[in-house]
Amino acid sequence: MRGEPSCPKCGGRVRAPGLFADSWQCDVHGTVHPLQPVIPPSVEALSVVVHRTQVPVWMPWPLPVGWLFTGVACAGDDRSGGRATAVACSGPGPLGGVGELILVAEELGVGLGAHYAGIDGPDPGPYMNVEKPPQAKVLAAGRPTPLWHVTGTPDDRAVFAGEARGLWLWAVVWPEQTGMLMYDELVLTDLRDAGAELDLVPCGALSPRLLEP
Repeated sequence: MRGEPSCPKCGGRVRAPGLFADSWQCDVHGTVHPLQPVIPPSVEALSVVVHRTQVPVWMPWPLPVGWLFTGVACAGDDRSGGRATAVACSGPGPLGGVGELILVAEELGVGLGAHYAGIDGPDPGPYMNVEKPPQAKVLAAGRPTPLWHVTGTPDDRAVFAGEARGLWLWAVVWPEQTGMLMYDELVLTDLRDAGAELDLVPCGALSPRLLEP
């Protein structure tokens, strides 16, 4: 992964604030919150994001049996703090093989969740039918949180989205059948509330999904 910020919506290059703009700029998407370089998963990397972000850092906790934390990404700069976070976890899929999950929390319009979902963003609203009952539910920071299936995504993944703590919550799962994981009422913890338990998070190898969804 190159060691420079990128666009959270397309992964393209961004220009830092300068003489002609006081915000980060993408040639395609204009003003953006820059996606910071992804670094290998560790408790220290997680702590850095937890302490600088303005939005939740969601993780299934406890992790499903055999699952590991496999990376974290954050969009935002030192001035604004993190405006979107993405936490990756990997482990045995419900139907065998390896499953991967990325949980994204973000403010309206950031577009990081849509990037991982593989859809034109920035937000999931146009791709969700909230008139129907939700297809999945999680417990996010102790609150029952409905998630709706997001349509129009690539066939290799299942995507769900909803609202938690007044922000978008996305769950992007590979392969598509690992989406069954979302029907088990996962318990999500905002790692900003985890305290010393953060040191207990088991780490695996960096998920390539964080780099190239």
